[in-house]
Amino acid sequence: MKIKEIHSWNVSPREAFEIQKNLARQVILSDGPKNVETVAGSDIALDLDREEGIAGIIIYRLRDGIELERVFARSKISFPYIPGLLAFREGPILLKAFQLLKHEPDLVFFDGQGISHPRGLGIASHLGIILDKPTIGCAKSRLIGTYHEPGIDKGCFSPLIDQEKQVGVVLRTRKGVRPIFVSPGHQMNHKSAVDFVLSFCDGYRIPKPTREADRWVGQLKVKSKK
Repeated sequence: MKIKEIHSWNVSPREAFEIQKNLARQVILSDGPKNVETVAGSDIALDLDREEGIAGIIIYRLRDGIELERVFARSKISFPYIPGLLAFREGPILLKAFQLLKHEPDLVFFDGQGISHPRGLGIASHLGIILDKPTIGCAKSRLIGTYHEPGIDKGCFSPLIDQEKQVGVVLRTRKGVRPIFVSPGHQMNHKSAVDFVLSFCDGYRIPKPTREADRWVGQLKVKSKK
């Protein structure tokens, strides 16, 4: 995959905040992609003892969920942990993995936030702009906003609201389990994001693309310590 170099990653936290504010204006909230054939799940495992991250991406065929490809990359962590600046800590490592792909995904799932972010630019939105791809943020926890608890059945949802604006959806992906927080990243809207996430919910709380990417990078991290 070709990666657009739209800004430097070697920046201070203050500069990172300004980059987010500027990039947030470029986020496109559209009806979602048409004719999606391939979907990528991405995640990263941090090995703080070695000060490095391991990024993994798995490509699936949408119509039957068959895996087509998986790649990983590892690199030193060069940015401190600061809430709201996840993309500057994990983004460069994830992009190294994206560059290794032979299959170009039509849609990318990220384990993180999309527009449900203090500056409207979570990692799914940030990397969506850089990749120029439709993206969805699938987070296990809330970063901003308020909501009413959705119904207990799979597919029940409620809007996530911040400053009187909908920034995501609180979605029940399995009956009786805690909901996840789904938000459009880039070239996506709330309804399409929910529909794509539910299409990959196969009996687990976390949709298959990010669940399997998370499991894989965890395994790679364990192997690297042996």
